[in-house]
Amino acid sequence: MTKTIRLTAAQAMMRWLCAQKTPTGETFIAGCWGIFGHGNVAGLGEALHSVRETLPTYRGHNEQTMAHTAIAYAKQMRRDRAMMVTTSIGPGATNVVTAAALAHCNRLPVLIVPGDVFASRAPDPVLQQPEVFQDGTVSANDCFRPVSRYYDRISRPEHVLTALPRAMRVLTDPAECGPVTLAFCQDTQAEAFDYPESFFEERVWRTRAPQPDPMEVSTVADLLASAASPVIVAGGGVLYGRAETALQTFCEAHNIPIVETQAGKSSLPWDHPLNLGPVGVTGGEAANDACARADVVIGVGTRFQDFTTGSWSIFRNPERRLVSLNVQPYDAMKHGAEPICADATAGLTALSEALGDLKFEAPSAVAKSAWFAKVDPLTAPPETGNALPTDMQVVGAVQRAQTEQTVVMGAAGTMPGELHKLWKAQGPGGYHMEYGFSCMGYEIAGALGIKMAEPERDVIAMVGDGSYMMANSEMATAAMMGAGFTVVVTDNRGFGCINRLQMGTGGAEFNNLLDTAHHVNPSQIDFAAHAASMGATAVKVASIAELEEHLAKAKGADRPYVIVIDTDPYPSTEHGGAWWDVGVPEVSQRDSVRAAREAWDQGRKDQKLT
Repeated sequence: MTKTIRLTAAQAMMRWLCAQKTPTGETFIAGCWGIFGHGNVAGLGEALHSVRETLPTYRGHNEQTMAHTAIAYAKQMRRDRAMMVTTSIGPGATNVVTAAALAHCNRLPVLIVPGDVFASRAPDPVLQQPEVFQDGTVSANDCFRPVSRYYDRISRPEHVLTALPRAMRVLTDPAECGPVTLAFCQDTQAEAFDYPESFFEERVWRTRAPQPDPMEVSTVADLLASAASPVIVAGGGVLYGRAETALQTFCEAHNIPIVETQAGKSSLPWDHPLNLGPVGVTGGEAANDACARADVVIGVGTRFQDFTTGSWSIFRNPERRLVSLNVQPYDAMKHGAEPICADATAGLTALSEALGDLKFEAPSAVAKSAWFAKVDPLTAPPETGNALPTDMQVVGAVQRAQTEQTVVMGAAGTMPGELHKLWKAQGPGGYHMEYGFSCMGYEIAGALGIKMAEPERDVIAMVGDGSYMMANSEMATAAMMGAGFTVVVTDNRGFGCINRLQMGTGGAEFNNLLDTAHHVNPSQIDFAAHAASMGATAVKVASIAELEEHLAKAKGADRPYVIVIDTDPYPSTEHGGAWWDVGVPEVSQRDSVRAAREAWDQGRKDQKLT
């Protein structure tokens, strides 16, 4: 006779999650971020309380940003562990949709459990229920469907028996990994059922390492055998798959240089002779020139986003062939690529064996040296203290404060471009950039997630004033939790990055900088005072020298240490970069727009889509 235990559906979910372990014996779900409301406080709240010693619950201040913290944790853990997020039905749930899209683009695991309508429909319509006139099965949580790798609605207590294993399969699958949404009807959460005791037995989840198909490896090896100038595009999959050693071994065995995407930056140390640096729209000349000449482009763990490819304009060799090594067939087959659908380490190892002693001519060190000769002066301290510092000089100050334990991170605005070009990453995990979704407001919450994942690391968040204003509430959470990380706020009085793009496409400065937006009273925001009011240590500095002084003081702080510095919104690193496909108006009365359109038409001629 099957032994059973009577639990509510919510209690069963929490008990089951506590039994799902990593190979090192930790719970795969490291904790739960929750903001309680009427859709989850009674059922899920009581269940979470009962397991709080094994699966701790953390209280956020905003549903979107607490989900960002959970996602950043998983990214820094390289997907070895993840977190859960629970919200009420209605706005609490829909606030998480943006974060779900972020996780979806970045292939990162997060378990989202929002409350849902009553399965019984007895109180229909329940508070916060948007009613769809033609479909009685839809709730606000259906917004998660297009941004979830797996979606389910738990409307009977026995549904957890099938939904939870399916959820864990996706969260731990290297190919399918991404957000899982289990919309949990609020009456079902509290409903009891006699669950088999065997359901709660401990289970270890191991990340699969799919082995490559020999025919795919042979095809790519033959392609490389006739190549003259191959290049590897290292993407985030290198780091997620912990394949950086395999990548270095492969490159050194065959003298094939690599270029790095935003997600793949730090795959090799910046000064490795085969690392040509950042690629694409925010790339350097050494990397982009190598890509322009390459006759075989080998993507490893990259989804070939348009910033990486210069909207498919930088791989300009007429004979260029594309190869994609990826665990996900969707990515491995993009743009007519020859696929190796496999784990990155397994694929690189098999391909190296197939290539034997094939070795290409080592890339010249001249291009890389020339690149740094151009950009290093941009990050040097200013010779005088009278002018507003540039963002490049701020990056330089943070770079000089870097140690082997430093993690620099960001997400949107000016910093992704400047850091991709200028930051000298010392090793894997030292560069954390959310650029799959480039979500403003990720930075402070993300820094907290990184610190939770690796408490020993020196985490430095680089955030502009615009992104700070988007979402800053988890500063208070971090202060409450005693999480010490540094936040450098570069205040250029608005959306400086998009203002430059607006000007670069011929537009007039309009609605981006605070001073060119509609206003009656000029904006006067005291970011240091605001951060201090939430419990952070905060200071506004007047120079790069003061910034460096406080970067040193921030190390070892027991709460966020916020350093605000005014910067010039106009300069950026002009060296490097690539064309980016941004639709410029075909008709305009402005000469500058017409000129930008001509440049856009010229850029399209370099696009090679297949």
